[in-house]
Amino acid sequence: MRRHATVVGLALTAVLAGCTSFSRDDETPAPGAVPTAASGLDPCPEQSDEPVDGGAVPALEFDCLGGGTLDLTRAPGVPTVVNLWGSWCQPCREELPLMQDLADAAGDRVRVIGVVSRDGESQAESFADDAGVSFPSAFDGDGELMAEIGLNGLPYTFFLAADGSLAHEELGPIESVDELTDLVAEHLGVQL
Repeated sequence: MRRHATVVGLALTAVLAGCTSFSRDDETPAPGAVPTAASGLDPCPEQSDEPVDGGAVPALEFDCLGGGTLDLTRAPGVPTVVNLWGSWCQPCREELPLMQDLADAAGDRVRVIGVVSRDGESQAESFADDAGVSFPSAFDGDGELMAEIGLNGLPYTFFLAADGSLAHEELGPIESVDELTDLVAEHLGVQL
């Protein structure tokens, strides 16, 4: 699957050309530094102790802006939508409130977790606050996950089954809450 994501990512680079530039400020922590928990974002939820079997998602771990950790080597325990976003990405600015709507509608049935990619911590927190977003978001300031998947642009969303297996990938913006809930129903088997 990772090879598939790389091929898809490269093939659609031109489509996402408007979302390939970013800027980071001097407040961005050094690689490996723990972001502060002064964010308005929720902490990342606890994950199961079960390892992902043969994970199609890169085995990476990130600190979350609201506290906690997102460990992609461990099963989430519930169906999960993971959305890579950045404040520098215009389509992300339109899509992120839809992810919040999904998080609000899903309750405990589906988790929504963001991964702030190639961004500065303060820019991401400011944008999330302006957009009214509170769902948990991990911080990947250097874009390590994007690089591992082979992405040059955002947004990118992947859908994980409760056991951590990759159920679906969506490259490019999701246009509506209806489209998003249809994707959840089709690929995660959860009707919202």
